Amino acid sequence: MTYRVGILVSDNMMPGHKEAREDIFELEEQMGKIVPAFARHDMSAEILRWRDAGEMADHFDAVLPLFVWDYFEGNQHAFLEQMKQAAGKTHIFNPYEMLKWNSEKSYLEELATKGAPVIRTLYMDKVTEAGINQAFETLQTDRLVIKPIVGGGAWRQVLYAQGDPFPDHSELPPEGTMVQAFLRSVQDEGEYSFLYFGGEFSHAVLKKAKSGDYRIQSLYGGTEQTYTPTDEEKAAAKLILKQLDTIPLYARVDLLRGDDGALKLIELELLEPYLYLPHAEGEGGDNQGALKLAETLKKRLTP
Repeated sequence: MTYRVGILVSDNMMPGHKEAREDIFELEEQMGKIVPAFARHDMSAEILRWRDAGEMADHFDAVLPLFVWDYFEGNQHAFLEQMKQAAGKTHIFNPYEMLKWNSEKSYLEELATKGAPVIRTLYMDKVTEAGINQAFETLQTDRLVIKPIVGGGAWRQVLYAQGDPFPDHSELPPEGTMVQAFLRSVQDEGEYSFLYFGGEFSHAVLKKAKSGDYRIQSLYGGTEQTYTPTDEEKAAAKLILKQLDTIPLYARVDLLRGDDGALKLIELELLEPYLYLPHAEGEGGDNQGALKLAETLKKRLTP
């Protein structure tokens, strides 16, 4: 039996779209490994607009929202409604309730209360200059990173230094806001991403910003290199995953080095994570990351 799998994408990641993102090559790069790896496990993989997922879900044995890179641009409600409809017709991975939980970064607060090593974060219903000034004092820092609670890819994210002119509202998060002290390690060392499929470690990368920036995404000139974590580092990341009630099909644990020298959780990506498959061993259908994803998915679809 061949299973049909839909890889959900946003309109701005659809090939040929007039407003396609500059990093659309990451979709092409990833699908070049997923498609043949899935085929080796008797599964087809094809892209599907997330806006069509609710209507089209019953044509697929599973849907994976891996490239929904606009759900945070005012589309959260519409996206989650599509996922809810899709979940009523087929398998969705990660599960709907997990996607909903992970779509708002306030999940970090819950993980922190369970003992996960989360970067200290303050939350605001809406960013204000008075609130930010208080955050400098509370977090005992002179530089802050201001992020939307529903966000991704550094969208509406600001690095703000004490004493600088306050950013224009068009640059800041439009609604719910999270504030963290800026960690120099993101520039000096970089940000780590550990990839897991079915709760098992697959591969890792070290992401670095271009000189003078702190954003590690390729859109802003960021680069990645394959990284081999120590057993201690893998144990720290695995401990974070153990705080979840359900083992996700895929997970990306993003970490920064804290001032105390320990790795701190910056994000736990269970929704739309780029999987950095080029940094797993093997090309095309021999890519070990894509094969691990395929094998884990096949087991979950097989009665």
